[in-house]
Amino acid sequence: MALVRRVGFFLLTNLAVMLVLGGIYAILDRFGLIPKEGLGSDWVPLLLFSLVWGMGGAFLSLALSKTLAKMAVRAQVIRQPRNEVEHWLLTTVARQAQAAGIGMPEVAIYDAPDMNAFATGARRDAALVAVSTGLLRGMRREEVEAVLAHEVSHVANGDMVTMALLQGVLNAFVIFFSRALARIADTALSRGEERRGPSGFYYLFVFLFDLIFGVLATVIAMWFSRMREYRADAGAARLVGAGSMISALESLKRSHPAELPPQVKAFGILGDVRSLFSSHPPLEARIAALRQM
Repeated sequence: MALVRRVGFFLLTNLAVMLVLGGIYAILDRFGLIPKEGLGSDWVPLLLFSLVWGMGGAFLSLALSKTLAKMAVRAQVIRQPRNEVEHWLLTTVARQAQAAGIGMPEVAIYDAPDMNAFATGARRDAALVAVSTGLLRGMRREEVEAVLAHEVSHVANGDMVTMALLQGVLNAFVIFFSRALARIADTALSRGEERRGPSGFYYLFVFLFDLIFGVLATVIAMWFSRMREYRADAGAARLVGAGSMISALESLKRSHPAELPPQVKAFGILGDVRSLFSSHPPLEARIAALRQM
């Protein structure tokens, strides 16, 4: 039930990677290592560069997601269960992972008052499922089991990899079109003047178009995330029953969860419920979808 962590963490990591790569791009661009003139074959290198940069940034984010998620919430991976709760968590996730046809994920607990959980990782057979202490205290066992089933379903559905693919395409779109339009605008402002390299306006245009297209890309990514939440809910219903999943969502409605750290906001279970930038659908809509099953 990726409360708000799974997608948010990935997107924030992706943003950080893209900022670094964007800085490298700007340096290469400044020294004329990326072609800018004309509208012909010299656009092909930019297109290829955008694809490599965009996809590379997304999959680097994915590769780092599990390690950085643990650091962000200070999650403690259960190696050897120290008490009955930890033993139950390991046993439950192992049973669900086997039923879902994936390898046993790492299971972790992190200290937070809000009722939350998330799953992340680059591979279906080497994922991480983490739950907050607030979730363990605030929900009944069958509800916690439903939350775990939601997260296991995210892993089984390959949502992290699919999100990386989508984000890579969106990154490439942003990189290519922001720089392509910046070239056109910069050329138009030059009014036929001959000069070597781009003007200062070119970099301003790149920044503005990066911002505009970045917002559009985020809207698309969040829409995709909301659709995957419905699918993970359905997967959890198959593993533990729709009633348990509905009960867990209703418990979340009654609670007043704190915001997750921004690094993992989109990979959790709740999400903001009202905007195009929400990673999760409204709880009411998710409950209604489950009741129709």
